[in-house]
Amino acid sequence: MLTTTVLDTAAGAFSTLRDPRQIDRALAADGKVVWVDVLDPTDSDFARLAEELGFHPLSLEDCRTAHQRPKIEEYKGYYFVVLYEVEVVDERRSIELRELNIFLGSNFLVTVHSQPLRAVETAVRLWPQWVDRGTAAGPGLLAYLLIDATVDDYFPLLDEISDRMDDLEDEIFGDFKPETIEEIFRMKKHLLFLRRSTAPLRDVFNTLMRREQPIIPREIHVYFQDIFDHLVRVIDTIDTLRDILGSVMDAYLSVSGNRMNMVMKRLTTISTILMSVTLIAGIYGMNFDVMPELKWRFGYVWALGSMIAVGLAVYFYFRKIKWL
Repeated sequence: MLTTTVLDTAAGAFSTLRDPRQIDRALAADGKVVWVDVLDPTDSDFARLAEELGFHPLSLEDCRTAHQRPKIEEYKGYYFVVLYEVEVVDERRSIELRELNIFLGSNFLVTVHSQPLRAVETAVRLWPQWVDRGTAAGPGLLAYLLIDATVDDYFPLLDEISDRMDDLEDEIFGDFKPETIEEIFRMKKHLLFLRRSTAPLRDVFNTLMRREQPIIPREIHVYFQDIFDHLVRVIDTIDTLRDILGSVMDAYLSVSGNRMNMVMKRLTTISTILMSVTLIAGIYGMNFDVMPELKWRFGYVWALGSMIAVGLAVYFYFRKIKWL
């Protein structure tokens, strides 16, 4: 589905184009900013973009091919940007990365995505408000609103992961659960996905904040600098959480090893006690003719008493060395 919004910068008025074939006319008019949003694009939508805006086939091919690396590429008259919005998708708090492709030109911005995105909804809501403030209303402002909403969405998820890691630490040192290791690896996978979707964005900002590029005006650079600061915080937080998660995993393995050692100590203690008792039973179970205690009236009581005494002696010895 293709939706086109046109801003008349002189009057500050917004309008919607019903016919996509009029996009080129809107672009040719002075003082117009065109935003084309393409949701769940079809082949005809890509053909329309190529016809009306003259996009390079390689950039359109990247739009068709999902799971692109976050990046920015410069073509004649526009930049092509790929970034990802993060979304929690089920009760297990699994995450999904949703791709957003942006074509950024001097008087137009095109967004292409296969699923509804919160960043697009935020930009639709905030764009008129920023225009009313008198902020430069070009496509650079739209790109700022989209990218800012996308980057800021990472913070609540990282806070949730941090809280969950605190809970994991309590579980490890408190009510130890073997399934905790599954949760640790799941969170490790999540952080890896987040790292892959954010770290390459540094190159995007290095290009967008270049002074010599003509598409984004100087007054918008300060807003992109703010997003860059947020991005650095996100990446630093991800790296910190990965380090902490590594420590949590080490703690889990250490506690698990200690618990295994305690089990082995108890089994060793029980085995030693039984072996000591069995030794006495084995001695008196030998079939030799000359064994004085075999015909002793209190031989049976003596054997049982010896077993109990040896067993208790071994038990208290292990208690003393804190194996029990």
